[in-house]
Amino acid sequence: MKHGDLNKFLRAHGPDAMILVDGQPLQTNGELGLSQMLHIATQIAAGMVYLASQHFVHRDLATRNCLVGNGLLVKIGDFGMSRDIYSTDYYRVGGHTMLPIRWMPPESIMYRKFTTESDVWSFGVILWEIFTYGKQPWFQLANNEVIECITQGRVLERPRVCPKEVYDVMLGCWQREPQQRLNIKEIQKILFALGKAAPVYLDILG
Repeated sequence: MKHGDLNKFLRAHGPDAMILVDGQPLQTNGELGLSQMLHIATQIAAGMVYLASQHFVHRDLATRNCLVGNGLLVKIGDFGMSRDIYSTDYYRVGGHTMLPIRWMPPESIMYRKFTTESDVWSFGVILWEIFTYGKQPWFQLANNEVIECITQGRVLERPRVCPKEVYDVMLGCWQREPQQRLNIKEIQKILFALGKAAPVYLDILG
């Protein structure tokens, strides 16, 4: 698709994105606004609703595995190549298995259990990626430290530009017990409604 993977797209449209020519800043690509972020998130949620209806568990939901087309059209994919391009997003277990632990819930890390509910946890991390313009989750920590944080119940902090209502969705995705996590259909409805709300009504950190 025209704009490549969503992670690169987010990084190119963040507040720090800059095009340099001969070492001098020339222009930015234009920072994504709140309504655009919610539009992206709602489309991914809709894709997950479809996957769940087909009883399909993705196991590797992340912005690197979504593609962006014209008109901010976003599609979920699963690209084996991303494991090479984004090698630091994966942790090698037992000498051979590569796992995206920064996107995984405790039960997947500890017991290799993957379900629709574990995909919902990963969607919460996708939301965090969107509202940080493509930062790596737990970027300040080594992989073994990430495993310790997640299994001990810590969650990612609220991004600065993230409305409280959206962070509440993230927290609903990150409930330790899989059965207590938000249903993906609920998530889609919430995000769609937030996308229709005027930004002034959403609580954003200053």
